[in-house]
Amino acid sequence: MKKILVPIDFSETSLHALRLACQLAVRVEAAVCMLHSYQIVPYDLPVSEYAFITPVVDPGKIEQELSESMQQLKEKLQQEPRFSGLQISTRFFPGPVIPTILQLAEEEAADLIVMGTMGAGGWKEMAIGSNTEHIIRHAPCPVLVVPENAAELKVERVLVPTTLHPDQEKVFEIVKLWQDVFGFDVEALFVGDPFEATPGGNIEAEKNRLIEAVGLRHVYLHLNTTKNKPENVIRKYADEAGSDLVIMGTHQRHGIAHLLFGSMTENTANHSKIPVLAIPIR
Repeated sequence: MKKILVPIDFSETSLHALRLACQLAVRVEAAVCMLHSYQIVPYDLPVSEYAFITPVVDPGKIEQELSESMQQLKEKLQQEPRFSGLQISTRFFPGPVIPTILQLAEEEAADLIVMGTMGAGGWKEMAIGSNTEHIIRHAPCPVLVVPENAAELKVERVLVPTTLHPDQEKVFEIVKLWQDVFGFDVEALFVGDPFEATPGGNIEAEKNRLIEAVGLRHVYLHLNTTKNKPENVIRKYADEAGSDLVIMGTHQRHGIAHLLFGSMTENTANHSKIPVLAIPIR
């Protein structure tokens, strides 16, 4: 892992995520890129029978203030002894949040996006979801979703929900990379896939095949024997097991498939009390 991209909006939630990203960057010797995107809101200024679109504030002033705010935040972080040697860059662009994050992730070849979230619920989740969900669905790299109450990096107990299908090997590869850094045991939770049947053969054998393929160690398999929604089971199990992190794959389904079936990973990340690392499977 060489570069971590952290979108911020200067809210407490995003600043918590930034600090956690910096802790991770120190641990893996990666650089951090802070990103802020903003939109200039126009308004109509009627003059005679004509109307002109005029920005509410001066774009140049916005950029100057943002540059100063980002630099102050960077300096404040680097004043802490543990972050003093951390390489931090700052970027800010006018434009919609989601496309800007995705574009910069591609341009910077980011290995990880770290985002803070307050989640979305009720009609808002049904209608538009959250920015975090959209990033998970389209990101070119893994996305670490940090809930608003998580400000310290702790990776001692890791839960890996999995269907144990062959495409899960990508997820297990990432789990192996994190295990090499943090040395945790893996609690693998077998969950059914809404599109496919249970893998053929013995479930334990399927687990062994995957972990042997990537060299993962200390994996303990648990079965979901309830009929509850998988995302509810995942959150309940993580809470009961005292997990610090959930790592799971996402097929990044779009269009009709997403509309009809949703996403187990997005739903889990959007409501989890602990960080969730979403791994694109493609």
